[in-house]
Amino acid sequence: MARRLRLMRIGQTALKTKAALLAAAVLCLPDPARAGPADTYYERAFMVAADQRCGLFEARIDAALGAAAAQARGAALRSGAAEADLSATAARARSRAHAVSCQDPQLATARSRVDDAFSGWLRTPRMSFPGERGDWTANRMRSAGPGWRLKQTSVVGASPVAFGYAGQGDAQDMVAVVSFVGRSRPNAARIVLRDPTRVPRAWLAGEGLVPASSRASLWAAGVAPAERELLAEGRRAGEVWRFPASTAAALERLDPRETFAIEFHFRDGSVATAKFEAGDFAAGRAFLAMGLI
Repeated sequence: MARRLRLMRIGQTALKTKAALLAAAVLCLPDPARAGPADTYYERAFMVAADQRCGLFEARIDAALGAAAAQARGAALRSGAAEADLSATAARARSRAHAVSCQDPQLATARSRVDDAFSGWLRTPRMSFPGERGDWTANRMRSAGPGWRLKQTSVVGASPVAFGYAGQGDAQDMVAVVSFVGRSRPNAARIVLRDPTRVPRAWLAGEGLVPASSRASLWAAGVAPAERELLAEGRRAGEVWRFPASTAAALERLDPRETFAIEFHFRDGSVATAKFEAGDFAAGRAFLAMGLI
């Protein structure tokens, strides 16, 4: 009898451990009220890892889950979590996801809950991803003409600047649109940001940029008159500067709290600088990956 009781206790402990492994998945909702930022990131990282291993979701839900995980990571960093701690959190989530059978009935339950939770995102045409100083706004609505898909706004002097993804239909480029006051126009533009090969850790000194000796540069590939739909309100003309596709990967490597800038270079040697916040760029980009509606 004593041996049977011990076996029963062992079995109950195993079931509790198994349930704990899947608790994150059950709680993985777009707006979980019960979890703190770091807990929310763990939960979403768990489901991302389980999805990658088991192929739980179709592509659009997968993109929505990726957006939610990136958003949760940004929220955790802004709440004070250390980047190293979040890396460890993601590693624990992946480890636990790999310990769960893809045929586990509780994982199937979690999959159903995630499908229900994120199905609303599939019908959401627009979303804002708030930052500490600047927001990214995403737009998945189809339009007859060109428009912004993902955008953050800034200024240089009295001139409005917008940066992000813009295009028509499924064709999207990474661009900066600026309407300079006066006749002078720049002849070159570049994005400057932290070079992770020189400074591996996030640069969070005030609201400034990383020192010039530790910056990477991404030069615009060309410039053209901006379409009316891309101009700031009240502006009749402006220029659109197009940046290489590799820009997106460079921005996603930044800490959400970091600053990057667009420099506009003039023939007389002067430089006009517009600052932006990395923020939840990765989450906004994943939201766009769900496709236009």
